[in-house]
Amino acid sequence: MATSLAKENILRKIRQALNQPVPLPFEEVESSHHFFKSTNDDIAVVFAEAFTKVQGKFSHCENEQELIRQLFLLFQQRSWKKIFFKESSISKLLENHSIFSADDLATCEVSITSCEYLIARTGSIVISSAQERGRTTSVYAPIHICIAYKHQLVYDLKDALVNIPIKFKEQMPSLITFATGPSRTADIEKTLVTGVHGPKEVFCFLVEQ
Repeated sequence: MATSLAKENILRKIRQALNQPVPLPFEEVESSHHFFKSTNDDIAVVFAEAFTKVQGKFSHCENEQELIRQLFLLFQQRSWKKIFFKESSISKLLENHSIFSADDLATCEVSITSCEYLIARTGSIVISSAQERGRTTSVYAPIHICIAYKHQLVYDLKDALVNIPIKFKEQMPSLITFATGPSRTADIEKTLVTGVHGPKEVFCFLVEQ
């Protein structure tokens, strides 16, 4: 009986709260202005600096030919053989230069994906489930390579959040991820460890196009 009475009191208070909504605090703060002002620096430079600060490895490419040259060099330096990519645009680009995807993501050494946006201020890569193969490819492999283009650069998180609904309209992705550098955690004895919940190395190749 006591339990039933306590439950009824809680439900009664919830109903009262719903009937008397409380106004949102600090309504005057809501505006279209950015909290973080963009600098006069090239947005690509801002991204490169922020991305490398979070242990990302950044490469700038004048065009796709330069991208292929840099990828070939990286693959040779690291002796990578099992490279996984399945997005049609990436497959078309790489296969035209005799770079072919591994069959199995579970046993690959490195994965290659595109992205939705790059966020310059934080050095973040925006990935969504709307991309081919979803989000799995970018987080499963021990090393992730992102290929992005200059038009995908935005300055701040807010810019990406505004652009995503415009891009997808009524078909919003079920998952949107803001990945900032390699996966890292200090949960175990406060020792920073990379690659626990995702890739331990992240490369971003930005193509001027």
